[in-house]
Order: sequence, then C-alpha cells, then structure tokens
Amino acid sequence: MAKGNGTKLIAQNKKAYHEYFIEEVFQAGISLVGTEVKSLRAGKCSLKESFIRIENEEAYIYNMHISPYEQGNIFNKDPLRVRRLLLHKNQIRKIAQESQAAGYTIVPLKLYFDRSLVKLDIALAKGKKLYDKRDTIAKNDQKRQAEKDFKIRNLTL
Repeated sequence: MAKGNGTKLIAQNKKAYHEYFIEEVFQAGISLVGTEVKSLRAGKCSLKESFIRIENEEAYIYNMHISPYEQGNIFNKDPLRVRRLLLHKNQIRKIAQESQAAGYTIVPLKLYFDRSLVKLDIALAKGKKLYDKRDTIAKNDQKRQAEKDFKIRNLTL
C-alpha cells in the first residue's frame, strides 16, 4: 500500500511572506522534549513573534510558543523557552555570513512533521519597504480578478 509524503503542517508564519522577500529556504530539525512533541501533535504552536539568532556557531529560535501539554504536569517546560535548531555546521556558517554581510534576516516560515520528526523551514529574507508591500497586494488583486474573470467567461460558454 502506497503512503503519502508523510508531512503534516503544524504552524505557518504567513506574515513572513508579507513582510519579507524570501531568498533561500533551509530545513532544520528542532530540539524538543517529549511533552512539547505531544502538544505539537495536537497543533498547539505559534510562530508569529518568533525569530532566529546564531550564537557560538549554533542556531536558536526565540519566542516560539508551544502550549503546555495538558497531561504533562511536572514534565512541561516553559512555553517560550529558547530551542536549539539542528543544522549542519556549513549551513549555519553560510546563514551567519549572509545575515551579517548582506543584511538578510533569518525568519521561521513553517513548522511541520516530516514522517515522525519535527522540522522547521527557515529562510534568509530581506525586508520589504511599504511600496513593495503595496505592489505585492496589487499584483495579488490583479491575479485574483483575472482568475475570477476567466472562471465567469468559461461558465457562460
């Protein structure tokens, strides 16, 4: 029996696509404890205010909120604790060099299960100016309108 691709989306940072130009995406593992994984399986996570820093050649994610597991009692950890990201050293060095030299920021995009492992997509991104955001919104509106007109035109034929 064939299985699917085995990915299940937990949380997505939709604001990142609006606020930044996404240049390059990396897949990172994340260091968690058991009750956090159980809470993630229930879908209780938020990436809204989270950000990533590289310190001592290790990547960390800050302000990622994972709600405490209800049956976890004494084994629950702080919901906003700093969590280590699992990346190769050469990936960490590349991300650190780009973020310092070229003015990129490191943004978390989405958190998901890849088979049984928790993965986080992070991106090197450049911030958008206000006029860039307006331009993106206008292009999306034009695309949506064109799709709507195309659908209407095909229904009347």
